[in-house]
Amino acid sequence: MSETTPDLEQQVAILKQQLAQAQKMTALGELVSTTTHEFNNVLMTIINYAKLGLRYKDDASRVKAFEKILAAGQRASKITNSVLGVARNRSDTFEPTDLCSLVEESMVLMEREFAKYRIQVDKQLDKVPEVVANGNQIQQVLLNLLINARQAIKERGQVLIKVEHDETNQTVDLVVRDNGAGIPADKLRRIFDPFFSTKAGPDETGKGGTGLGLSSCRDIIDAHRGKIRVESTVGKGTCFTIKLPVARKPTSRAPVGSHSSTTTFTPTVTQ
Repeated sequence: MSETTPDLEQQVAILKQQLAQAQKMTALGELVSTTTHEFNNVLMTIINYAKLGLRYKDDASRVKAFEKILAAGQRASKITNSVLGVARNRSDTFEPTDLCSLVEESMVLMEREFAKYRIQVDKQLDKVPEVVANGNQIQQVLLNLLINARQAIKERGQVLIKVEHDETNQTVDLVVRDNGAGIPADKLRRIFDPFFSTKAGPDETGKGGTGLGLSSCRDIIDAHRGKIRVESTVGKGTCFTIKLPVARKPTSRAPVGSHSSTTTFTPTVTQ
């Protein structure tokens, strides 16, 4: 039995990696569906103002048309870069990461989804230290929480996204709070269990729960030596809080007799 244990452990590790990739692609698929509509709106803006510029010969009309086309083009570039940022295969390395930038980039992808269902977003992004993180993985967690918040609210609600520095514990805290339906206590204790879902079936968009999203989120945060917790009240909403260790200042270490140096970033962890 002991001889087969390493093989079994290796298979489990491979399956976990494949599961994480599948979850990432599921989230990406939902975002592509949303951003395709947004991208089409941008193209229509460009086409309409190009026609306006061709139709009217006066300088004022053409300047206005060029300004609108430029703004739409810049918007399209932000959308494209954000989608590519989620889709590209980044390395597994951890590096100093600005959580506020990840929030802003993620909101580019979620703006239309929230606007469609008339959900107001309150962003409270403090100036905070960087954290040691894999940006792609943390963004995957954030997008998962934002999609869950939208589905919990269904329509006409509020989402709070907060980033703040906990100086006592030397962590940067990322909070996602919604005022949706909330989660019953008996389900809340199992919220991070694999294959457990609070969604009984597809919602009005035809999307249901796989039970893999929050389990993957917990695994990612654990790998970052961070913590994720959830609080929820039925009828009032749900709040997820992620705590990630602050990155220490880089230190340079030069081998004896050598002029070269290596720079390392390590997380500050408070037990």
